[in-house]
Amino acid sequence: MNNNSLHSVLAACCLAACRIASAQQATDHPLYLAGPQIPVEQRVDSLIDSMTLEEKASQLGNVAPAIPRLQVPRYNWWNEGLHGVARAGVATVFPQAIGMAATFDAPLLHQVGDVISTEFRAKYYQALEPDGSAQYYGLTVWSPNINIFRDPRWGRGQETYGEDPYLTARLGVAFVTGLQGDDPRYLKTVATPKHFAVHSGPESTRHTVDVHASRHDMEDTYLPAFRATVMEAKAQSVMCAYNSLNGQPACANTDLLQQHLRDDWGFQGYVVSDCGAVADVFNAHHYAAAPEQGVTAVFEAGTDLICGDYRRHMTTEPDAIVSAVRSGMLPQAVIDRALRRLFSARFRLGLFDPAASVPYSSLSAADNDTEAHRQLALRMARESIVLLKNRDHLLPLTAAPKSIAVIGPNADSLDALLGNYHGTPSRPVTVLAGIRQRFPGASVSYVEGTGLIGPAATPGQDDRKALDAARAADLVVVVLGLSANVEGEEMKVEAAGFAGGDRSSIDLPAPQQQLLQRIHALGKPTVLVLMNGSALAINWADAHVAAILDAWYPGEEGGTALAEAIAGDFSPAGRLPVTFYRSVAQLPAFDDYSMRGRTYRYFDGEALYPFGYGLSYTTFSYRNAHADRSEISASQSVTISAQVTNAGALAGDEVVQLYLSRPGVAGAPLRALRGFSRIHLERGQTQTVQFVLRDRDLDVVDAEGAHRIVAGKVEVWIGGGQPAARAGLAATAGARTRFTITSSATLPD
Repeated sequence: MNNNSLHSVLAACCLAACRIASAQQATDHPLYLAGPQIPVEQRVDSLIDSMTLEEKASQLGNVAPAIPRLQVPRYNWWNEGLHGVARAGVATVFPQAIGMAATFDAPLLHQVGDVISTEFRAKYYQALEPDGSAQYYGLTVWSPNINIFRDPRWGRGQETYGEDPYLTARLGVAFVTGLQGDDPRYLKTVATPKHFAVHSGPESTRHTVDVHASRHDMEDTYLPAFRATVMEAKAQSVMCAYNSLNGQPACANTDLLQQHLRDDWGFQGYVVSDCGAVADVFNAHHYAAAPEQGVTAVFEAGTDLICGDYRRHMTTEPDAIVSAVRSGMLPQAVIDRALRRLFSARFRLGLFDPAASVPYSSLSAADNDTEAHRQLALRMARESIVLLKNRDHLLPLTAAPKSIAVIGPNADSLDALLGNYHGTPSRPVTVLAGIRQRFPGASVSYVEGTGLIGPAATPGQDDRKALDAARAADLVVVVLGLSANVEGEEMKVEAAGFAGGDRSSIDLPAPQQQLLQRIHALGKPTVLVLMNGSALAINWADAHVAAILDAWYPGEEGGTALAEAIAGDFSPAGRLPVTFYRSVAQLPAFDDYSMRGRTYRYFDGEALYPFGYGLSYTTFSYRNAHADRSEISASQSVTISAQVTNAGALAGDEVVQLYLSRPGVAGAPLRALRGFSRIHLERGQTQTVQFVLRDRDLDVVDAEGAHRIVAGKVEVWIGGGQPAARAGLAATAGARTRFTITSSATLPD
């Protein structure tokens, strides 16, 4: 640098310093409170420089206390929002995440994310205390859960977007961008994709297990959704998991937190631990000998915020972070780095700025649980319903029945609407209530018949009374399945087929199966409604029951949507985001994290219902499937198109799915979803659907985890599901085409 250049740089620095000093003097506030005209980075550094070591340590837990002398308010980082604002009173409750995944509708999920962030803001301003926020009323949202639902026995799979990395990535990006908003300066909320990484059961070993995942499986299955939410959606937070991965606890895992997250993906936000995961580093994984070594390991690896108790159990002993710093074990610069990331988020949320500067500050209690939000929950519930069976076109009903018997443990269950991690709906509609509302002229009887895993909860509501009600009805609606009382996070459920929130069997629980068979023997027109968070092996029902609808945990308007679907007010078009296997005998061991034999991508057996499957009340045809180029190089893109026609008698949605196959290419799955689009077609209407494929859309992951575009032929299927058929399951409508890749290339990480 020559002298003139040096003088110019020094002059510019002096001018900037003068401007900052002037701004600080003009406001009579420290620099970090001087207002949004000062760059966030400078405000954050000013604040951190003003803090003592003890004050710094206090800000590194999920409950960050106020620092009155610095005018720093208290903040609680812990907020849940998988399918609505959770655990903070009344809020709009959308279908559980697995149900929203069944819509295959990314734009709709983006709208839901935006509404959830609106309600978070409304609740934050409504409940804001003079010294800061309370738990579950903040703006840092610990969602979405984008772990891959690799095994249907996992109780928390209901929180995910299913088993496919591409679907999970696209839905994760939609939800994150909905939560965080699009303001150039301020975040509406902070989204937190979790649990990084390879966290998918069993629940009983999650605090101690060391998961071994190959480089191929990591890059091919477990990491793509995290990469997409960080690089595309710009998620500002990531939660690390309880488990160890390949020898290092996830929250002290340098390969995950440094190599992948920050070096390869350019992540600029903060990492929060799952609650108690840092204590697991020394108490459960025994990766560190004591709390001081544990906190040192996690902060140096890249974790920035600790949820749960990371301190010693005796209050008379010093804070583990303070002790680690004072002993020289943990450099203070490392915790300053963590604080810089944390306070940057709080400043970008506008928590240190005047309300007039923050575009979301006008939101209030009136913006929570609105009629428009309830209508969006209803739309999401409608789109999430999957029609699994419809023999002899029992549905939709051609005439309103005079009498309906509604039977089953989930028929009038609030729990079955909500799933886990939910808010409190102000006007929930159960299936029973929805049917009574939709069929006001019918005589509707209700009998519980059985409990989920045992006798009916209400005396006199046993199967004998259920059979009497069914015998007297023109139509029987049997509402069975699961609830968050028997599947979920680290639960104390011990019954046949269940184990601590997970399942040891994927069959319908025996009491429900027996009730269903007895009702079927009556010969009455019967509709089976399933409410569940994971796949059920309903082999007998598939063979015997005429009509089956899967509603998942459909949220506050689930009963309305189901009654409308039965009546034929709309044509169901949801698709399965997971494979429905015939039994656990088709699955590898639950604690085997290899993807061999798992999910539709690597399972070569016959599924009961395949991933992407779902029927309709109308029919669709596909023609003129076409690749715009017969040959492309590794650096080029290709556009796949097809004409889709509603050839049936009713208007309806179709979920167009694009799958690629690379026969003979090492590392390639049997087939892989690489595009989807939910469209609405009136009867007789035709629409051309296009998908542009490039880069990672075309790649195959090799044994070393490298993403490669491999020369050779690419088989393409475009249709309403996978090209799969079996006895009793008709072939899915669709069409085939192909193209050739003429050169190979390795893609960057």
